[in-house]
Amino acid sequence: MGKNRKFITLLCTFLLALALVACSGEKTGQSNQGESTQNEGNKSFVFARGGDSVSLDPSEVTDSESENVSQSILETLVTFAEGKTTIEPLLATEWQETDNGLTYTFKLREGVKFHDGTDFNAEAVVYNFERWMNGKDNAAFPVYASVFGGFKGDETHNLQSVEAIDPYTVKFTLKHVMPTFLKSLALTPFSISSPAAIEKHGKEYSSHPVGTGPFVFEEWKRNDRIVLNKNKDYWLEGYPKMDQVIFRTIADNSARLNALMSGEIDMMDGLDPGTIEQIQADKNFQLISRPSLNIGYLGFTVTRKPFDNKLVRQALNHAVNKDEMIKAFFAGQADPAKNPIPPSVEGYNDAIDAYPYDVKKAKELLAEAGYPDGFDMEVWAMPVSRPYMPDANRVSEFLQSSFAKIGVNVKIVTYEWATYLDKVKAGEADAFLLGWTGANGDADDFIYSLWHKDNIGSLNSTHYSNEKVNILLTQARSITDEGKRKELYQNVQEIMHDDAPILPLVHTTPALAARADVTGFDPHPTGRVITTKIDFK
Repeated sequence: MGKNRKFITLLCTFLLALALVACSGEKTGQSNQGESTQNEGNKSFVFARGGDSVSLDPSEVTDSESENVSQSILETLVTFAEGKTTIEPLLATEWQETDNGLTYTFKLREGVKFHDGTDFNAEAVVYNFERWMNGKDNAAFPVYASVFGGFKGDETHNLQSVEAIDPYTVKFTLKHVMPTFLKSLALTPFSISSPAAIEKHGKEYSSHPVGTGPFVFEEWKRNDRIVLNKNKDYWLEGYPKMDQVIFRTIADNSARLNALMSGEIDMMDGLDPGTIEQIQADKNFQLISRPSLNIGYLGFTVTRKPFDNKLVRQALNHAVNKDEMIKAFFAGQADPAKNPIPPSVEGYNDAIDAYPYDVKKAKELLAEAGYPDGFDMEVWAMPVSRPYMPDANRVSEFLQSSFAKIGVNVKIVTYEWATYLDKVKAGEADAFLLGWTGANGDADDFIYSLWHKDNIGSLNSTHYSNEKVNILLTQARSITDEGKRKELYQNVQEIMHDDAPILPLVHTTPALAARADVTGFDPHPTGRVITTKIDFK
């Protein structure tokens, strides 16, 4: 009995040791010494961001936190090339355009399945577009409404029809020429979902997405994590490389960096510029920079007093020393903005003179506007870190201090991200920090989306409407002559500079940090987070 008892004790000790080894192998990421703790055959990639997604149906939202997760689950007909805004095939393998630019015919990839086992085909594409076409207001499918000029039945709606010619051929017919049509189809809100899943989940589809992408939706713990599992039947042979992708929400930039340093996560965005040197100096990590294709700005709700007076808006533009702000909060990883589009976009008007920092001029304009003693206002600060605004709280405090010098007293306000966006769109803020990362590299994506009257209440959060601007923007999206389009956008920038519906702040070079052995990540200028090819060395 003694020998048996001793044998059993040794056996238990051995089994306990095995259990402890197995548990330790479940941790994802990297140890403090930079050694990978990935469990072979069960590779997991953890990406941390500052805010949670709003919806995983990208067609009904405009925020990048939602889109960046959806891009792993859902796919579009065409996509952007790595590092560029040129178009490549994805779910469509080829396409033809008629000479008059009104008809596009796409050949679809055959043998592709949605995650629920149903077929991806032309009927599925038609179903998705008819769902969007039949939207009732801009808030339902805001990007569709912006791109195609409203919905079926609207006078400005530009999509005449979408037809399934055969199981793997689909034809789009436009009412008038649309120079950005192919680039628009590459936008995440035009991802193709499983019709069966939409029918099954109804209004709850936004938290039960089903696509054709490299990863399958598993779970969503709000304000904590979204878990995606490998699509073992993915159509692109050899991909994805990861068995699981987890999107973590860690609101505080410093906490996110600590999570990276401790091996809790593998990559993070929203890196404080002040910590860039720390990352560069540590061989266990790498700094990843995106090309600048963005703008961070302070928007004025022009329907609210006193911001309905352009002299007030001009005064506030004169009150901010952008160079000082960039030096203090962006560690040189940004350029001061003077226009509503970044210099990298065709049509940028560099001939416009920026509002100089001039406290005296700002006070004179306020007096002329009828506010010689200033006024009280709210500045809303985003609760999340975005590529164009890594730390909105510190920027809002800088604006508060700047405006105080001209007699304007600022109260800083913030809300949870989804609430923040809803309230800003509804016109409830005096002024708000926000921004935009270009989705396709075209000026239309910035100016029409954010400042055309048709998008008031959705993407046009300033509620700005200048009739001449509206006419020029509409004209620019109905011609293919790039020289003429460039001229129209330059004219629009001149008008907007005088109207000053926003205070353009910065164009940033967004920085991400990752463990040193992460490979296969494309730091795309549009801010996308594509996980298909991510791997560890």
